[in-house]
Amino acid sequence: MTATSRDDVLARLRTALDGATPLPPHPRTYDRAELVGTGDADRFASAVEEYRARVHRADPDGVRATIESLVGGRAHVVPHDLPTDWLVPGHVVDLAGSPLGPLELDALKVVLTGALLGIAATGTIVLDAGPGQGRRALTLVPDHHVCVLAEEQVVDTVPQAVARLDPGRPITFVSGPSATSDIELQRVEGVHGPRRLDVVLVGRRR
Repeated sequence: MTATSRDDVLARLRTALDGATPLPPHPRTYDRAELVGTGDADRFASAVEEYRARVHRADPDGVRATIESLVGGRAHVVPHDLPTDWLVPGHVVDLAGSPLGPLELDALKVVLTGALLGIAATGTIVLDAGPGQGRRALTLVPDHHVCVLAEEQVVDTVPQAVARLDPGRPITFVSGPSATSDIELQRVEGVHGPRRLDVVLVGRRR
């Protein structure tokens, strides 16, 4: 579009809008109600699986065994501050002062982390590089992400999750394995992140 034609289009828009009645403000009726108790863990699990991820329910005493079954003895990367009772054979620590490079991360096909929140309405996991989560690259380069989340970390809606976030932190929303349908509407997984996502959902101690 040339400058002349652009100016012509803008002039026509100004003429059409001149004297037009402004639209009323759109109501922002987001659900910001405070939670009563914890979020709906069953709804969260169902929504996660709709995104072709897998959910594994475990009690606190069974978390390590569940992780071990998912990792299967493969070399995998973990954040430097992952809870020690989640560590299983084959782990490689991403040290805070000496992080692994992209090629080293790519060679490690599995990453094990915690998370900040889960959102029941959308089956979304929220990461903010907090304790046990590691830096963003850890959950984007390896092909398989195993994420541990407690039921009490689940909230019901996106607005409730956003209200708990610190906007100054590097926030990542994960809804299932990385996927795109940009090319001929064919779904391709693993383009922008892991092709596999396993969520270990930890219930309360009985």
